[in-house]
Formats: sequence, structure tokens, C-alpha cells
Amino acid sequence: MAALRSFLVIICFVVVAATSMMPTSAKLSSGFYNKVCPQALPAIRKVVKRAISQEPRIGASLLRLHFHDCFVNGCDGSVLLDDTANFIGEKTAFPNLNSIRGFNVIDDIKKAVDKACYKSVVSCADILAVAARDSVSILGGPDYKVQLGRRDARNASVNDANRNLPPPLFSFSQLLSNFQAHGLNLKDLVVLSAAHTIGLARCTTFRARIYNDTNIDPKFAASAKYNCPTTGGDNNTRPLDSTTRRFDNVYFKALLQQKGLLHSDQELYKNNGTDSDKLVLKYSRNSESFAKDFANSMINMGNIKPLTGNNGEVRVNCRKIN
Repeated sequence: MAALRSFLVIICFVVVAATSMMPTSAKLSSGFYNKVCPQALPAIRKVVKRAISQEPRIGASLLRLHFHDCFVNGCDGSVLLDDTANFIGEKTAFPNLNSIRGFNVIDDIKKAVDKACYKSVVSCADILAVAARDSVSILGGPDYKVQLGRRDARNASVNDANRNLPPPLFSFSQLLSNFQAHGLNLKDLVVLSAAHTIGLARCTTFRARIYNDTNIDPKFAASAKYNCPTTGGDNNTRPLDSTTRRFDNVYFKALLQQKGLLHSDQELYKNNGTDSDKLVLKYSRNSESFAKDFANSMINMGNIKPLTGNNGEVRVNCRKIN
């Protein structure tokens, strides 16, 4: 009997030891840094606020970085990685090339937050999530609680970015399928598309719409053609809606008037009574409902396949692995 008890004790010890050595996973939490570095979030917001005061457009750029990060293998900071000898990163993917921006601001945030925390404890993936929320809030949108505790990926893939990021020429069914493939639903699609209430679009992303689409206000199309010719001027920009420096529900009001700048935007409203139409109508009339649902959908998106526990790393430099 004594020998049996000793054997069981040994087995239990081995199981516990083996379990302790296995990679652990943990749920994200809004209070993840409360004890390890309570100064982290204020440090991030300070840099974001300064950057937006210098260039209001950067708020939209930071929000877009978080979106483009999460839709490619989860919210893991992979979008920030430069190319290496081992992989070609996401920055040169078709949806990102000459398009995503704000990397210098992320660098500034990383330096500021590491200084505030006296060491590198805040992941680049979490910095993207917080900077996106702060950008929305500073520009007039909801100030929701960000779930934290993500860790950073050690690789990136240009091919995965090309496969997973929805282009502006997508149809409604393609957009919905893309979002559903990432665990999101119709409401998430409609409300997160309204991130286009801030920022600018390049001519190359809306040229086909203003010259070929029929469900577009003629005067709006004519106005857009001034700085977006049929050839050339690919990088000329135009505001995504008429209040591009304020986060509001004007985006939805524009869709009702067939003034969505991108083809993918106008796909959300076709005036034929679909569930998507109903959501666009709802948000165009109720800014509070839009703000609440946008916050919830941002949290949903931020939960796409995060690395937690012992998976990944906390990068010292957001542009390269440790």
C-alpha cells in the first residue's frame, strides 16, 4: 500500500510538472496591465493625441493598422514586421502597399510606453488595439474598454495578407463571407465598415466605382473625378465622407444618398430591404446605437486569434522579432 501511494505521488508530480511546462493560454482582460504597468495606457493615449493634433488623418491610419493586423492570422502585431531573410511580411501585400501608414507613430508609442513601464512589457499587438481605440475616442467616437494581454507574432506572411484582407471591389456576399471566416457577423461587417467615417482613400481604390458603378449619385461621382482621372493620379486622395476628421454616423447618411466612396461601402446599402439596409438605416438615424455597436464590434475583432500565455513574445522593437 505504501509503495502504491508513493507511485501515485510520483505520477501526480510528473503530470503537474509536465503541465507547468506546456504553453499556457489566457483570456484577454481590460485590466491586464493594471499591476505590472498602470502607466501604460495613459502613455499610449498621450502619444496618439499628440500625433492626431499634428495630423488628424493619422487617427484613421492607426485604426486601419489594427484592422489589417487582426484580419491576417489574428491580432498579433504581425502587420508591423519588416521583411527578413526568412519571410516577406504583410507591408508589401496588395491591400497594404503604399497604403497602410502610421508605423512611426507606433514606434513613438513603443518608446514612450517602455519608458513609462521601465521595461518592455506591453506588446505591439496591444499597442495597436489601444491606439485604435484612442484614435476613435479622440476624434469623437466611443471610449470603450480594450481587452488586453495579446502577445506578438514571430513571423508574418505577404500571401496570408493578400488572401485575408477584403479589397474595396468586393461584393456584399464576398464581404460577408470574409467577415464570417474571421468569426464576425453581419452587424460587425456593417458597423466596422463605418471606420470609413474618418480618413482618406486613394484614387486607385475608388476609380472603378466613380467611372463604372451605376448606383452612385451623379454629382458626387463628377466631383470625385476631378482629382481621380481614368489614368494616372493613383495616389491622389479624397475624404471617405464629408466629416473626415470626426468620428460620427455621416458615413451611413452618405450611403442612403448613394455617396459611398468605395464600391464595398455602397454594397452595404442597396435600398431593397435587406438586413444590411436596415442596419444602415438604423445607424444613420441613431448615433448612440452606432457608437455602442461599434465599440462591441471592435472588441469582437480584437478577439480574433490572439496569442496569449507563453505563445509569441513581447517585442522590444515592433518592426522585428526579438
